[in-house]
Amino acid sequence: MEAIAYERAADIAGAIRAAREPGVAFIGGGTNLLDLMKGGVERPVKLIDITHLSDDGLDTARALPNGGVRIGALMRNSDAANHPLVRERYPLLTQALLAGASAQLRNMATVGGNLMQRTRCPYFYDTAFAACNKRAPGSGCAAIDGHHRNHAIFGASEACIAVNPSDMSVALAALDATVQVADAGGTRGIPIGQFHRLPGDRPDLDTTLQRGELITSVDLPPATSAAGTAYLKVRDRASYAFALVSVAAMLHMNGDKVEAVHIALGGVAHKPWRATIAEGMLTGQPLSDKALHEAAAAQMRDARPLRENRYKVAVAERAIVRAVNVAAGRERLGVTGETA
Repeated sequence: MEAIAYERAADIAGAIRAAREPGVAFIGGGTNLLDLMKGGVERPVKLIDITHLSDDGLDTARALPNGGVRIGALMRNSDAANHPLVRERYPLLTQALLAGASAQLRNMATVGGNLMQRTRCPYFYDTAFAACNKRAPGSGCAAIDGHHRNHAIFGASEACIAVNPSDMSVALAALDATVQVADAGGTRGIPIGQFHRLPGDRPDLDTTLQRGELITSVDLPPATSAAGTAYLKVRDRASYAFALVSVAAMLHMNGDKVEAVHIALGGVAHKPWRATIAEGMLTGQPLSDKALHEAAAAQMRDARPLRENRYKVAVAERAIVRAVNVAAGRERLGVTGETA
């Protein structure tokens, strides 16, 4: 067993100072990091406990002057899902958070940790498989020639076909959230669409965070009360399963026409995947069945599935149609394998 140093940071500045050392990892709820450490995938030499930071607002949500909401990075997923500001203004985020993991895990996992969770590719998690570019850059990708039923159909590379497992991040992508981070030089905001990376030739890098940066909050733009929302999660079993495909949809109607629509897909790429083609085709048009099916089909034409995950193309196309219809109030969810 390897020795691991431990330090409890008192504030953000102290946590950032401690993270300058090589081999240091921040730990909040630990629901993903500890699993990775037990399997020998992550091997930090020191853990910086950030659960007792004294800085205000890290474990709660509060309204912003612009009408948006700031969710602290140390807020537990269950608390975020049930906070009045989130439930009332951003029901899409509440739906996605409650669709993720189990109640026990939601009670431990933090918002910042959810953003940072690693892929659930079995070849990445099992060190018996030497070929994993995410775990050991340059070693190859066992999933490409192995079992890849759950893997990416968008944005993959020859180096990696893994997918991002977060439900919360899919909703944040549809909501155009901004991730606030801090380091020794100050703070910056990262649009959620730029926070997670596609694998390219560096699948070991999941996000655009720099060494020593700490997530402090997630900022949500002002909400529109008239928007309809839906989070549709298709999975193998009704509880505690990662999405085969998920869709977060937010819809603004002006009469019978679509004024604006935001659609993000989960379970299909190394990062939440915005359905920009479908969004563009639907915006400004009447929401007819024909237009919706055509937009969903057009969105999926760029998919590049492999032999075992071709089913995701049809599933995602149907899921886009259903999620937008639910957001428009034309359908309801509740079928086994789907979560609203």
